[in-house]
Amino acid sequence: MWSFILLCFFLQISEFSKRNVCFVMFVDEQTLSKLASEGHVPDKQGFVGLWKTVVVSNLPYNDMRKTGKVPKFLSHRLFPSSRYSIWLDSKMRLTTDPMLIIDFFLWRTKSEFAISNHYDRHCVWDEVLQNKRLNKYNHSAIDEQFMFYRSDGLKKFDPSDPNSPLPSYVPEGSFIVRAHTPMSNLFTCLWFNEVDRFTSRDQLSFAYTYLKLQRLNSDRPLRLNMFKVK
Repeated sequence: MWSFILLCFFLQISEFSKRNVCFVMFVDEQTLSKLASEGHVPDKQGFVGLWKTVVVSNLPYNDMRKTGKVPKFLSHRLFPSSRYSIWLDSKMRLTTDPMLIIDFFLWRTKSEFAISNHYDRHCVWDEVLQNKRLNKYNHSAIDEQFMFYRSDGLKKFDPSDPNSPLPSYVPEGSFIVRAHTPMSNLFTCLWFNEVDRFTSRDQLSFAYTYLKLQRLNSDRPLRLNMFKVK
């Protein structure tokens, strides 16, 4: 049997995927109570429909934005037998069968990690300004992170450079499709490390993490599919 983990909410799937895809929903007690009040009460085995609810406690961070990065980036650690995973933020709805998602974004492109670029911003400099403008995080913490990346070699994104290692330096991180390969696992562990030591704004640390990984592992590049949002 194929082994997959799908981390997302509310979707329509094929009978094949129902038999071969694991659906896991992480919730805290407050979220579980809200689901129950809306009529979604887990059965005796903890399932709400296809979803296996996992009630988390003893959370690693007081900041829930950082806590949410654990299943987002470390699915290969949480589910070591899984070969693939799909992450979809709870604000989004998945309407395509997960097997088709994996086929389209990974198998057809011979990739091991797929993520979309940001629909509007492509330079970390612009992302820093936007995060501070909207007060997404403490400004001093953002400045500390940004100054460190610049001192360690991060440059501005140049859209006119045909040799740019990435089509964009800023991702739209609400949708991630990945194979649990050694390089994909290493990349997300390193990306998580940046969230752990700096801010939870993972758009700020994506390019730095990817570029440093490629620089230090030039003989084994991460097969990344960074696609445009339409």
